[in-house]
Amino acid sequence: MDLLQQITFFEVAMSLLAVCTLHEMAKIMLPDEIAGPGGWLIDTSEDN
Repeated sequence: MDLLQQITFFEVAMSLLAVCTLHEMAKIMLPDEIAGPGGWLIDTSEDN
């Protein structure tokens, strides 16, 4: 329980920001068949 009490709001917010940034970078850098419309890892199509 001590470990959870040491985590601050700032650390949680920065982790969320890092994950969102990595997700956006993956959509830009990876080819469309992996991260794009109909991609198997990240599907960016609107018809979900």
